[in-house]
Amino acid sequence: EIGIRHNLESINIFNDDGTLSEKAEVFTGTDRFKARELVVKNLEDEGLLVKVEDYVNNMGFSERTDAVIEPRLSLQWFLKMKELAGPALENLMNDNIRLLPPKFKNTYRHWMENVRDWCISRQLWWGHRIPAWYLPGSDDFVVAETEEEAVKLAGDKMNNPGVRISDLRQDEDVLDTWFSSWLWPISVFDGICNPENKDIKYYYPTNDLVTAPEILFFWVARMIMAGYEYMGDKPFKNVYLTGIVRDIKRRKMSKSLGNSPEPLNLIGKYGADGVRVGMLLCSPAGNDLLFDESLPEQGRNFANKIWNAFRLVKTWQLDNSIEQPGHAEAAIRWFGERLKQQVALINDNFNQYRISDALMNTYRLFWDDFCSWYLEIVKPEYKMPVDEATLKTTIKFFDELLRLLHPFMPFITEEIWHLIDDGKEDLSIMTAKLPTPEEYNDETINLFENTKEIITYIRNTRNEKQITNNKKLSLNIIAGNYKKDFIPVLAKLANLSEIKFIDKKTEGAVSYITKFGEYYLPLGDLVDHKEEIKKLEKDLEYTKSFLATVMKKLGNEQFIRNAPNNVIALEKKKKTDAENKIKALEERLKGIR
Repeated sequence: EIGIRHNLESINIFNDDGTLSEKAEVFTGTDRFKARELVVKNLEDEGLLVKVEDYVNNMGFSERTDAVIEPRLSLQWFLKMKELAGPALENLMNDNIRLLPPKFKNTYRHWMENVRDWCISRQLWWGHRIPAWYLPGSDDFVVAETEEEAVKLAGDKMNNPGVRISDLRQDEDVLDTWFSSWLWPISVFDGICNPENKDIKYYYPTNDLVTAPEILFFWVARMIMAGYEYMGDKPFKNVYLTGIVRDIKRRKMSKSLGNSPEPLNLIGKYGADGVRVGMLLCSPAGNDLLFDESLPEQGRNFANKIWNAFRLVKTWQLDNSIEQPGHAEAAIRWFGERLKQQVALINDNFNQYRISDALMNTYRLFWDDFCSWYLEIVKPEYKMPVDEATLKTTIKFFDELLRLLHPFMPFITEEIWHLIDDGKEDLSIMTAKLPTPEEYNDETINLFENTKEIITYIRNTRNEKQITNNKKLSLNIIAGNYKKDFIPVLAKLANLSEIKFIDKKTEGAVSYITKFGEYYLPLGDLVDHKEEIKKLEKDLEYTKSFLATVMKKLGNEQFIRNAPNNVIALEKKKKTDAENKIKALEERLKGIR
């Protein structure tokens, strides 16, 4: 490289057997290892050696023979790259071909703008043979697509029409593996040998390529170059680049380090679906995966959750004679809208190639919304039957959720999908359509979120006041803009005996305020008011102290002058939140006293 920069002549001092050639001018015919010893001896003999010093050098060794790998100049075949690289660079930089994530565009641009001619010949036993034939007794050659064409070209060059293929010697080298691989999008449809066939016309270009960033130049860029050179079009529209799996110390997993778990052992312990989910949850596009065994464990727990939800639904006994309860009707209405909302979000995740986000949103939809809330609302009392409408709709929801989960968890979803309904038209969930985005009602979803908030608050109040769950409570609501859509759900999950709509606040009750209304939980003799007052006073004192600290910071001119705007905004928000909490605590204390 230094010689090339200074326009020096490249001299090959080695013979094929590793001995020094005449061009070395000294030690001709001597093996290179022996020659290195002779150099030292000659320098010593002539008094030219100043000192001998040991140093550590990074040497490569053959994996099979353990021989030292040494550089040697040799005659090779090269492909001119500048013209080939032009269309491949232009069409990626203008997003005709998209890299996902796009942060790799600059790396790609740097490679393509500084592209070097490609050494495409390899000294291997297997591969596509270099299509070059040498003339008899000469280093001159012809390049041809077939032997017949080679004979004709050689005959013309030698002015000898009687030349035969046996008179010619084909180059022993084969093409670089990547030189074969760059034709992959074309050759899989026989597009090189049969460019007009129906498969190549239908499938080329394809949509997506999924691969690793480390072969972005070796393979991706070269496939793009080949596509424009041989097909006049891009090979694919999008390139999704995955991350590298690393251990918790951010080291690349390798056999030599011994930091890579055996995948089959992980599958045996956590299940194939569990391992898939564990890996996908931590694999945003183009970013490395920090593997930890807690991840497939989380995946296994999720698979157990799915199976247990299925078992719960299958235990329900159908009774066609009973009517659908109000809480079940309300839950179905909410979850139907929530499912539509999340299908739209998950579909958008896929469109943006945010696979990890798509999984996380599907995970939360099933675990939090379906299992923790929907099933909890609609499940019948112990040993009681379920109505037909609720059971059929629940199975329909389960079916749609399994379809959403299938790309991430193919095995458990396939099995349960057949078990929930045997009369399916599709033979496999793989051929069933994914749920498609539909219009959804935001108001219904928001109203239910408010209901969940109230239920959670009442449950927390029970825990704080040590009131058992089987003790029924009553709830008073100052309506505001509250709608009664989910009153049956509120009554069931909060275990309320009575819900009353009132005009003014209830004195001596635990209160809670949302944007939909004010809620009062009269606890009467169920609570020790002295302890409650003591706790509220302590909380009030702490909040006032916190507010004083914030006010001191906001009153500091130097802080206001030097702090970033977002930091100041955060402190102001802390001030507002603290003031609101103080007001609420004082109201609570006033009501109790």
